[in-house]
Amino acid sequence: MQTRRLLLRPLRSEEALRIAELGGDWDVASMTARMPYPYTEAAAHQWIDTIDPGERIYGIELKGELIGVTGFTPDPDEPSAEIGYWLGKAYWGQGYATEAAQAVISHCFSREGFSRLTCGHFADNPASARVITKLGFERTGSGEWWCEARRLEITAVRYEMNRPVPRWRRFVRLGRAT
Repeated sequence: MQTRRLLLRPLRSEEALRIAELGGDWDVASMTARMPYPYTEAAAHQWIDTIDPGERIYGIELKGELIGVTGFTPDPDEPSAEIGYWLGKAYWGQGYATEAAQAVISHCFSREGFSRLTCGHFADNPASARVITKLGFERTGSGEWWCEARRLEITAVRYEMNRPVPRWRRFVRLGRAT
């Protein structure tokens, strides 16, 4: 997937060191659910090599350099998916997370045919809250999520977004245009 500034493409095993460098920052790892800390190159290799075939994980590339990861995990029981993203700290605050996530959202609705998307963030991550609300997600509640880096459960905020109704369908009722 190509955006104005970014390329979202499959991860490569040889990028494990770069992923470990970016994700090995406490400020990054502590805001993700599954990333351990410290995050070693071996752990990054293992993660890349064992990504579930149902998950779609993309490297976020800026000018030929990997700056983070995004993707989605389909729900096996309904036409929905959970999206996620993280960026190396040097790339925070520049709109890259929003841009990458918007591409994933568009792909999920137009190519994958999902009717609903979910996402979330730890309650102590206001930057991710801003990204998620800017994308158009609506808050649905909160709960406790395990944070691998912190090794404990953390309060998390959940969101969802339903597939937008195509503009032309907003004006059609009972098979007649109004």
